Amino acid sequence: MGRFCVIALWSLSICLGLSVNSVSAQLRQNYYARVCPNVESIVRNVVTQKFQQTFVTVPGTLRLFFHDCFVQGCDASVIIQSTPSNQAEKDHPDNLSLAGDGFDTVIKAKAAVDAVPSCRNKVSCADILTMATRDVVALSGGPSYAVELGRLDGLSSTAASVNGKLPHPTFNLNQLNALFAAHGLTQADMIALSGAHTVGFSHCSKFSNRIYNFSRTSPVDPTLDSNYASQLQAECPTSVDPRIAVNMDPNTPRIFDNVYFKNLQSGQGLFTSDQVLFTDGRSRSTVNAWANDPASFNRAFVAAMTKLGRVGVKTGSNGNIRRDCAVFN
Repeated sequence: MGRFCVIALWSLSICLGLSVNSVSAQLRQNYYARVCPNVESIVRNVVTQKFQQTFVTVPGTLRLFFHDCFVQGCDASVIIQSTPSNQAEKDHPDNLSLAGDGFDTVIKAKAAVDAVPSCRNKVSCADILTMATRDVVALSGGPSYAVELGRLDGLSSTAASVNGKLPHPTFNLNQLNALFAAHGLTQADMIALSGAHTVGFSHCSKFSNRIYNFSRTSPVDPTLDSNYASQLQAECPTSVDPRIAVNMDPNTPRIFDNVYFKNLQSGQGLFTSDQVLFTDGRSRSTVNAWANDPASFNRAFVAAMTKLGRVGVKTGSNGNIRRDCAVFN
């Protein structure tokens, strides 16, 4: 993220199946070269069509990837629909704000892949989500990068498994670092992935505590730029419709760029968990570096996305290739 609302974004233990090293050995670029050689172009074409229909495709898909990987690993378990006997991940309160366009992107791409006879039931939903996420980043002006593939789809999806696994907008640096470290991700990885908030939107309820009744001495969070706070109050009055959403990057909301970090320097981080990256001295130097060097941020983002994509990957009997991304086989 919602977060992306976007990423709401995102305490775990690496009980997510495999170590990163063993997963890395299974995942590889061009994994489908023999069975479905054109899979990446098929997915990219679908994602491009969705992107042309609505920009929400970008943060919706990105946030879906984050929320998937942070709960039981990158296994498309977040896409599973609930049934009368099972409340799935997507119906946990932390996932209710996931944009429908993210799910739709994966489902449409899966249909396009399976329309090719040699590809049918050969490509996992987890890999399609990974490819689609790469594509939305590139389509919105971010870096294009090669993706590792070879994930299987998960066999379990429960709302209960989401508890405590996703970052909250109120998190401080210690809480963010602990959550990401549980997946083998460093502070720099966390800051780079937070940079995905350069696109996307959030509902007012996720940050209203910063612009109303922040504390006894200050109704507005003092780390917020005063003009930005006034802008947010105008967009999110106290009686605001809960469906109203605000851009996470007030300056270039539809471009994947490093302006997110420049915003933090000027007190324009939307969430506490955004602005803390600048206000906490332990992370400020990284924010400053990437605010001044977009190429360095892009490299760090790609490296962090690649690491995140290795989390909790399912292999062998721990997964399969779903015929329908939203339903177990």
